[in-house]
Amino acid sequence: MKKYEIIAEEIASAIQQVLLKRGDKLPSIRQIQVSKQVNASTVFQAYYLLEARGLVVTRPRSGYYVAGPLRSERLLPHTASDTGLPTTLQISDLVFTLLERIKDPQQIPFGSAFPSPLLFPLSKLADHMATTVRRMQPQDTVSDIGQGDAELRRQIALRYQLDGKHTDLNDIVITNGALEALNLCLAAVTQPGDSVIIECPTFYAALQAIERMGLKAIEVPSHPEHGLDLDALERAILQHKPKACWLMTNFQNPTGSLMPQDKKQALVALITRYQLPLIEDDVYRELYFSKQRPLPATTWDKEGWVMHCSSFSKSLAPGYRVGWVSAGRFSERITRLKISTTLATSIPAQQALASYLSKGGYDKHLRQLRHQLMLQQLQFSQAIHQHFPAQVRFTLPQGGYFLWLQLPGGQDSLQLFQQAINHNISLAPGHMFSSQQQYASYIRLNYGHPFTPVNQQAIATLGKLIKPVH
Repeated sequence: MKKYEIIAEEIASAIQQVLLKRGDKLPSIRQIQVSKQVNASTVFQAYYLLEARGLVVTRPRSGYYVAGPLRSERLLPHTASDTGLPTTLQISDLVFTLLERIKDPQQIPFGSAFPSPLLFPLSKLADHMATTVRRMQPQDTVSDIGQGDAELRRQIALRYQLDGKHTDLNDIVITNGALEALNLCLAAVTQPGDSVIIECPTFYAALQAIERMGLKAIEVPSHPEHGLDLDALERAILQHKPKACWLMTNFQNPTGSLMPQDKKQALVALITRYQLPLIEDDVYRELYFSKQRPLPATTWDKEGWVMHCSSFSKSLAPGYRVGWVSAGRFSERITRLKISTTLATSIPAQQALASYLSKGGYDKHLRQLRHQLMLQQLQFSQAIHQHFPAQVRFTLPQGGYFLWLQLPGGQDSLQLFQQAINHNISLAPGHMFSSQQQYASYIRLNYGHPFTPVNQQAIATLGKLIKPVH
């Protein structure tokens, strides 16, 4: 990035983290010029860029001021019970019905689980795919069956190394997306009738997997900004003797919560003490907005109780369906399950990704992607403040691409879903994210698509559909 873009990025980040609040005066041109050792035109360019994004405004003879976003009242944790009995799930029919309704490409994709494919270097990946396929040797199509391509596993291990986590290549199993990794992990440590701890709210695919495998769900309340309640987790462990827990520690879906580092350490200490396998769903970690990538809980795992699952679908290659699990003590069991179910993941896709990663372009792409997602979050949040009733409460996550909103007055999100569909707008109602339907007045909105005039008008339409409390 150019110097003025770097300055603008730093100020935009401070606004996003609410270090600079609506109405705050920005440093003068002279102050920035001296502190950054740049000329005045560079500072003016930075402020012009921020003004064009709608983040700052100019006041004649006064200077530049923060225009937004204005953080709403923080969404409080849901008052879900942390001592309820394990629940037998019946949610898949609802989820499939809702997903079927929102897959129409003509709809505004606020209900989608994926960011815009336009944000990814698909043409560059295609070039790597073509090159690797031409160079592929016949034995490549059958080597590394089960665990996956050795070079791709090496590239993944190198990224763990950047976090200070030494990972043996034999502990990594390449899968058909993170979802297969998560399902293999669940199958490796449970039997039908067992109980599994999940967050409340949680990713609906976790609910579907638990239902499909004949398991029971134990919902543990989760704060929309700081993640799982560890005291409630320990109570659930002692009371229900679960066989596993499935959690998202970084930018959780749907809330966007980020578990603090000390809390992750405490989580690992807790599951290690009770020898409880942790399935860590970590597909959004690369999409952080702060200066440093958050560490996964597996960083502190010394005894192999954490099965860390991720993929390239959300950060690099949607549609390639390449994920992995670093499985610790369960790696051999998961490899056998992989071989006995899907046998292998696409070899050309694995080798194309390994080639791309080895050439060093991944981190440059990620910087651009994070910058765009952060900008889109600011644009969406400003539009929500402008068009939604003031009683709507929502989080501003530090990464990912989801906003989690609470509707005023207990408005039913399924009713809003139907009204929005009639206007060709999709959203994800809160019913999808709890086994006990505890989030009927919540919605998840996807800001992973560019903030076009069409999307801005869709936010305005939703604002009219949401009924304020008088």
